Amino acid sequence: MEFLAKTIFMNTSTHLLNLLLSTLFITIMARVALPVPEALGGIPITGQSLAVLLVGLLLPFPWGGGAVLLYLLLGGLGLPVFAEGGSGWSSFSGGSGGFLIGFFIAALVMGLLRRRGWGQHLGYSLLANGLGTAVIVGSGLLWLAHLYGWGKAMEYGFYPFWPGAIVKILLGGFIAWSMLRNRKTA
Repeated sequence: MEFLAKTIFMNTSTHLLNLLLSTLFITIMARVALPVPEALGGIPITGQSLAVLLVGLLLPFPWGGGAVLLYLLLGGLGLPVFAEGGSGWSSFSGGSGGFLIGFFIAALVMGLLRRRGWGQHLGYSLLANGLGTAVIVGSGLLWLAHLYGWGKAMEYGFYPFWPGAIVKILLGGFIAWSMLRNRKTA
């Protein structure tokens, strides 16, 4: 019985450490930004969604979603963790709100795909990152369409981001696969 208690505590403390480090990773990656010319929308492409997808696929379900939820709560409470140092609950009601909620949903989806071994095969890892990206973008576009209509949603939430999204899908798929290919699913 003592062994079981130690094992549970050790696994829980390891998961909590991973959750905190993953939240920090997302925060740091939100600061990594490639500028986009004003003619193409002017909205920088950040590493935020790449980090969310990696955390979701690399941590066992539901810990990746937990890390993203903690990230969102910290941002909502005013810590400048979102892209470009954004924060506050107003971030959820503005144009970024749908994307932020999509981060949480995508991380959960990625964790479920990990359970099915999707991170262990390059093709499935790429597909998982594509599906996670679709969840984030879809959630963001639905919210933007609600706020501004579909034309503006596509103009502000899709067209400036799709080239960067493809790069992040490829990069995230390869990174996750290289880290998970020899591991058991959890």
